[in-house]
Amino acid sequence: MVNQTETVGLDKDTLVAMYREMLLARRIDERMWLLNRSGSIPFVVSCQGQEVLQIATSFALNKEEDHILPYYRDLGVVLHFGMTTREVFLQAYGKAEDPNSGGRQMPGHYGQKKNRIITGSSPVTTQVPHAAGFALASKMERKSAVSFVTLGEGSSNQGDFHEGLNFAAVHKLPMIVMVENNKYAISVPLSKQVACENISDRAVGYGIPGVTVDGDDALEVYRVVKEAHERALKGKGPTLVETISYRLTPHSSDDDDMTYRTKDEVSQYKTTDGIARFRDMLIEQGYLTEAEDQAIEADLKQEINEATEYAEQAPYADVSTLTDHVYGVGGKA
Repeated sequence: MVNQTETVGLDKDTLVAMYREMLLARRIDERMWLLNRSGSIPFVVSCQGQEVLQIATSFALNKEEDHILPYYRDLGVVLHFGMTTREVFLQAYGKAEDPNSGGRQMPGHYGQKKNRIITGSSPVTTQVPHAAGFALASKMERKSAVSFVTLGEGSSNQGDFHEGLNFAAVHKLPMIVMVENNKYAISVPLSKQVACENISDRAVGYGIPGVTVDGDDALEVYRVVKEAHERALKGKGPTLVETISYRLTPHSSDDDDMTYRTKDEVSQYKTTDGIARFRDMLIEQGYLTEAEDQAIEADLKQEINEATEYAEQAPYADVSTLTDHVYGVGGKA
């Protein structure tokens, strides 16, 4: 029987590192929900159910060269690209040291120049034309850098999605567009969002490849994105990748998902959780033991506890900085 991990070229250490990052994203997210429900932080938009695809994708990219334009659920992606656990909690608390906006933006609006994480905005899908712009710059400057952008399946119906993809396809830009299809656009199920079978079916209209992949299959996601990355670097243009997963939490901490789906439906999907599936594969292959798994859990708990404590005690932005980045300072009138 062929070992699938060998067919995609991933060794034991890399696979365990992938698992650790998946678990870190899940445990951070779970902690943020507890903090929100206790009144400590104002808002959570969750990645639970999408960590596997986010981390598998990130490992297939080049975090030293590529630019990423994540959407608000992409906690796993930004962690891999260099945002620390402490920084994630600083943005959750809206503290002055928040590297994304100095506490001025909603949680989940990531942006960090040093790690090539491009700032997103609340209007959905505006990041796709921006990604095309970064890809165009890479091509013009002849850099070996790919522009990677994500969005939910609901926002793939926005004009920005089509305009950005069409431009990237026409100019054969080094770009990967990933639609993280988690079955719901807030409260609207997939069946009421689109008439096509797959979001990736739309790729034919742009003359580019479109691939749909099981978002809970880490190795298959890695393979598909790796191929798209190599294609982009060879000057063959963008790829549309659709990952199928399930949103295990409400749309946000302000949403009551029981108004549009049932507890039984959510419980059923929790039984097929992709992180547990990946963990079981690692144990079966002899890459991870139960003791090692427990040690990882303990290490992550300490890391999250320390980050939470630091962020709780960190100062908010001083009122004197209220108009920073709003009005120009100095220069000619």
